Formats: sequence, C-alpha cells, structure tokens
Amino acid sequence: MNPAVEEYLRSIAPERKEVFQRLHDTILSNLDPQFDVVMSYGMIGYVLPHTVYPAGYHCDPKLPLPFISIASQKSHIAVYHMGMYAKAELLDWFVQSFIAVTGKKPDIGKSCIRFKKPESIPIPLIGELIGKMTASEWIAIYEEQLKR
Repeated sequence: MNPAVEEYLRSIAPERKEVFQRLHDTILSNLDPQFDVVMSYGMIGYVLPHTVYPAGYHCDPKLPLPFISIASQKSHIAVYHMGMYAKAELLDWFVQSFIAVTGKKPDIGKSCIRFKKPESIPIPLIGELIGKMTASEWIAIYEEQLKR
C-alpha cells in the first residue's frame, strides 16, 4: 500500500479509526482493480493511473483521473464519488437506497456524501455503490461529460 495512505489511515482520530478503515477496506474490495489508491488533494483517492487512462485529469493532466475520495474532515467523514456527480441515475439510485436502508435522506452535495456520525455510515450500501461502476464505464462517462 502507498505509504502516504498508510500514514493518513494511522492519523485518523481514534473514535473514527475503525469505521474509516472498514470504509476504506469496503471500497477496495468492491472497486475495479484497475484503480490505484493514492493521496489526492489531502484525501485518500481511488484514481485511474496514467497506465490505464494516459490523458489524466483534464484540470491537470499530470494527475491521474480521480474517481472516489474519502476524508476525515473536522466535523464529518466524507465520501466523494465523481461517478455519482456525473451520472444522475446512479445518484438517484443511491439516494433512494440510502433512504430505504437508513430511513433518512443522505447529507449530500454534488459528489460529496457527508456522515457526521461515523456509526451512521451504511458501509454495505457504500460497497454496493462502489461496485456499480467499472473503470471503463467511468472513462466513458467522464469523456462524455468533457464533450459537453
């Protein structure tokens, strides 16, 4: 594993550490193996490396193409899912599934899902969300969005 990612995981506050590690492990176990795990923008990022997507991220082509990030913020744990932001059907599925599982609407904005209480993260649902998009599907959606 990337040493910077390991350091980030070690730095998580004790009251969040177990849940955050489970979240990370769930993402890894449901993520298309073409993705890499790196530190990106101060968060753990699950990205498509240049070996898979040579063009890189359009905002800075030197960077790999981002897909998902997770962060332990001051007041919450955040899951950023770029695919949900780019594909309305996936966002709709997630919101409806979240309500069905938790009985509440998610605290969500664009690609960010915020969890103020670590124990409120529906980890199996996050795993299902992660498994709903392959690397090739993300590339196709990303490139379609760039054309607009």
